[in-house]
Amino acid sequence: MATINKELSSIPIGLTTTESPFIEEAKRAGQLYIQQPYPLYSDENQDAWRKLFARMRPRWEKYANQHFMGGISQLCLDPEHIPHLEDVNKFLEPLTRFKAKAVSGYVPAYMFFDCLRNREFPTTITIRRSDKLDYLPEPDIFHDIAGHVPMHTDPAFADTLVRFGECAQTAASLVASIKDEDEKIHHLTSIIKAMARFFWFTIEFGLMKEKEDLKVYGSGLLSSYGEIAHCVESPLVQRYPIQLEWVINQYFEIDHYQPLLFWVDSFDHLFSLVDELEKWMKAGKLENVSPGEPAISEADLKSFLAA
Repeated sequence: MATINKELSSIPIGLTTTESPFIEEAKRAGQLYIQQPYPLYSDENQDAWRKLFARMRPRWEKYANQHFMGGISQLCLDPEHIPHLEDVNKFLEPLTRFKAKAVSGYVPAYMFFDCLRNREFPTTITIRRSDKLDYLPEPDIFHDIAGHVPMHTDPAFADTLVRFGECAQTAASLVASIKDEDEKIHHLTSIIKAMARFFWFTIEFGLMKEKEDLKVYGSGLLSSYGEIAHCVESPLVQRYPIQLEWVINQYFEIDHYQPLLFWVDSFDHLFSLVDELEKWMKAGKLENVSPGEPAISEADLKSFLAA
């Protein structure tokens, strides 16, 4: 421990999103999976967590689904301090065998889904600036730990994530059998696009019926002070019961509040939809989905081809 702290002392303090020397060094060294260098969090970083947690708590109590609120309690998250991932995992693993796994940045699509299959959640360790709480150019530890991970305490939701990871494995196997390279890339691009859209409209921006009310379970909503209220109450948002054919053909944009959202009845319902997604994949129904966002990067394609 003394050696680690000595090494960290030579790195400028602060794990601020897009401003962290530690993360830049890890990326230059090609290190995707890393350890959380907790001593590097600055007072300003801790202040950002404190402010984010304090203002989100009443909105969670009003808009979040019951499974999320149970997860917040079970993880014993400290409102005053950024969590140690090892402490999060101490509470999380006995519940669903999931664990948070620190990463230095973007995880290519197949690798991300394969982590889910192995009950590991790639977790960003940086945090947004305390004076820009609403501006999030990329995921941060508040989005990942306070937005995603409380849902991972629910067995049905956790099993759904694992099932989604298995779908990625199926996709890699299917495209591997295609001989023509152009056809392979076309089919793979369409399949990844369909999977990304499904993930976006469920895991990231999903709503759930609880009795007669709509509640939030998507982490993108659960970590956004403004959008968690907007998604439930605004007349500008279209909300529909989820239909697979709509979701996989619906493009989305990430730089504004979502105008279209879908709700599920339960996590058992969501699990059944992932089963259906895989059946459609095997039947070739995901090979020509509508064009548009999200763009599929070369890194995402290579991750599936390498699998």
